[in-house]
Amino acid sequence: MPAAMMQRRSAFKAITLTALLAVSFSSIGATPDPANAVVKQRVWQPVPSGTQAQLRGLSVVSATVAWASGQNGTVLRTVDGRTWQKFVVAGAEALDLRDIHAFDADTAFALSIGPGDSSRIYRTADGGATWQLQATNPDASGFWDCIAFWDRDNGIVFGDPVDGSYQILTTGDGGATWQPSADAAGLKALPNEAAFAASGTCLSVAGLDDAWFATGGGAQARVFHSSDRGRTWQAAVTPIPAGAPAKGVFSVAFRDSSVGLAVGGDYSDRYLATLNGARSDDGGATWTPAPVLPAGYMSVVVPVAGAPDSFVAAGLAGSGYSLDAGRTWKVLDRRPVNTVGFASPTVGWAVGSKGLIMKYTGPRLSK
Repeated sequence: MPAAMMQRRSAFKAITLTALLAVSFSSIGATPDPANAVVKQRVWQPVPSGTQAQLRGLSVVSATVAWASGQNGTVLRTVDGRTWQKFVVAGAEALDLRDIHAFDADTAFALSIGPGDSSRIYRTADGGATWQLQATNPDASGFWDCIAFWDRDNGIVFGDPVDGSYQILTTGDGGATWQPSADAAGLKALPNEAAFAASGTCLSVAGLDDAWFATGGGAQARVFHSSDRGRTWQAAVTPIPAGAPAKGVFSVAFRDSSVGLAVGGDYSDRYLATLNGARSDDGGATWTPAPVLPAGYMSVVVPVAGAPDSFVAAGLAGSGYSLDAGRTWKVLDRRPVNTVGFASPTVGWAVGSKGLIMKYTGPRLSK
């Protein structure tokens, strides 16, 4: 693994944790520009989580069912939309579960990150009571970042470059087996380019066959697209700045096979006034600038279920929303979070540092 990539991964862990711990809720209410005015009501309501682990994975299944994941093999689940139960994945006590994908209250996949066999996939079918190890990264220099599923049988895992090309593995049997992509040319990485395992959303899927993943760290911030469930890939350059280990695209999300958004910035400077968003109308073939509010570093963007034109973006700079598919934005809140997810225009959650879980209590996120 290139030394620059290892340095970027270590720096990301240290900087983001330090930044989150240094910010208190009382110190982030300033709104220097009227255009960045925060919604005038309580947007996020903290709820007890029973853990101090940093949380970066979130999968919202319905208005009552959601899962979260994070450090020290930590998984949390709610089945009533109010209270959360904590689990520790056996065998993953020393691992960081950066992504989680759930299908219902019983079935979920959790992805741990790290070099080589520290990157693993676990599955539960009994609501988190027990977990089975499904796969480990076969490459000692590999580093998995995100996992996603089109349906219960078909899923995809994305990882940093090995021998110059990104890792892509897919399953067609519900995670029992995983096959690597053979498109080394389409997955070729730039020097020092990799992904950010910041929110479980550097990889996303839509429809029956489409998938996208986002990159940074290299000379350009790019989004890769596959229209055949990960078999072949094409890369497109975004206008989001890159060129440094902390800069690039951190998250990508599409509402369908055509319209999508990418967000990012510089995680070492959460209020840096640089372009932090881009928009595509052609499935990720081309990207145009789409500044996101609040200004600054964004680690996640997600579509809002039940509202085709609505997206929410969030990160250390706070959270914001768009009701016109990313063309214009309004600020929701200044509280730093790692990731968000929505079951409907009125029901969603956010997770972050020190076991932070918050339920959405803001305005209806639809036209």
